Amino acid sequence: MFIAMNRFKVAPDQASAFEEMWMSREVHLHTVPGFVEFHLLRGPSKDDHVLYSSHTVWASREAFEGWTKSEAFRAAHRNAAPGGRAALYIEHPQFEGFEVIQTVTRDGKSVAA
Repeated sequence: MFIAMNRFKVAPDQASAFEEMWMSREVHLHTVPGFVEFHLLRGPSKDDHVLYSSHTVWASREAFEGWTKSEAFRAAHRNAAPGGRAALYIEHPQFEGFEVIQTVTRDGKSVAA
């Protein structure tokens, strides 16, 4: 598995607009082979920003890379240009990608990737 995360620093007065943008967007992920699940996470609030992260689980790094080259990806990111969604961010989102090396299931089993 592969986990793709983007961290967003959002101005506190834009947090509601940021969440609404995500909750009302057209979702394309479920149409892409290898997609497993998506989470939008709200983190700690600081004086100057609220930290958010998008967390997407993929069957493999290759599946994620396929998403980034797809028409569904282009459609999902169409409004991310300056003046669009980017106006909500304090700085450019930070991408982090992770290969899953171990999973512990609810029943206590540990599975190595």
